[in-house]
Amino acid sequence: MIWLELFWGFLKVGLFSFGGAYGAIPLIREVVLSYGWLDEGALTDMIAISESTPGPIMVNLATYVGSERGGVLGAILATAAVVLPAFVIILLLMAALKQLLKHRFVQAILKGLESCVAGIVLATGAWMLWENCAGAGQGRADWRAVVIGALLAGVMLAAKYLFRKKLSPIVLIGISAVLGCGLYSI
Repeated sequence: MIWLELFWGFLKVGLFSFGGAYGAIPLIREVVLSYGWLDEGALTDMIAISESTPGPIMVNLATYVGSERGGVLGAILATAAVVLPAFVIILLLMAALKQLLKHRFVQAILKGLESCVAGIVLATGAWMLWENCAGAGQGRADWRAVVIGALLAGVMLAAKYLFRKKLSPIVLIGISAVLGCGLYSI
């Protein structure tokens, strides 16, 4: 019986909580207190703990309450119930989006957005280079940042044109870390 209550209670939380985790707290409070799973003090403590641990508050709280009241199966059911509505909604939206992507007007909008996003990324990169390498913010150029930027650009171009490969961003981050450690420890 507790497993059905856990599933139903947290399904209601997942279905009717809008506005993110903080907007869901009143509904979580109502459900948890009405079933008597936690008292007011324990709920406040669990909300604080759920905020400070990785993951969404609702999922953390559902897993904890489910575990406390129904063991491992209770934790699984409560967690599944709280995420099930969002999962189903995303699946439905993806099915609708798949159909929408076939229309030429939607394709035209997406092509226009590609240029816009590329421009935004390019502008952000140029601003970061100006602020961090040219020293616009500090009044003088940081030669180490210029060297790292130039070496990364060289590595990217060499990989693309000499080896016909595109480097993973993870590799570039690793190279940046090694260069940063080397150049900034001087």
